[in-house]
Amino acid sequence: MKWRFVAPFVLLLSLVALAADQTSVAGKWQIHSTVAGTEYDITCTFTQKDADLAGTCDTDQGSKDLTGKVDADKVTWSYKSEYNGTPLTVNHEGTLKDDKITGSVDVPEFSVTGDFTATRAK
Repeated sequence: MKWRFVAPFVLLLSLVALAADQTSVAGKWQIHSTVAGTEYDITCTFTQKDADLAGTCDTDQGSKDLTGKVDADKVTWSYKSEYNGTPLTVNHEGTLKDDKITGSVDVPEFSVTGDFTATRAK
């Protein structure tokens, strides 16, 4: 009879532990992208609090602040930059598997898209 009351409590604790086990992408990542036929490499450093990402991406135009989200294995982040004096936003949306994020890049101001692969820096 005791197990009847204990089992739901144990299940509840297990669910709370799973919810608290947020995927972490904090740290430095090397990103290789191809957008509109142009390849480039950047390094992004993520800090993470719960599901929110912050940090910087080091580009050929200097360090850019980023914001983003982590939802299970889905990772998104964006930063502002410019091209020939025109402001733009670089959006990344990918899937985390092991120490690799793969996905798409979108620059809406120029209507161009591409893909990227990010690997955790060692």
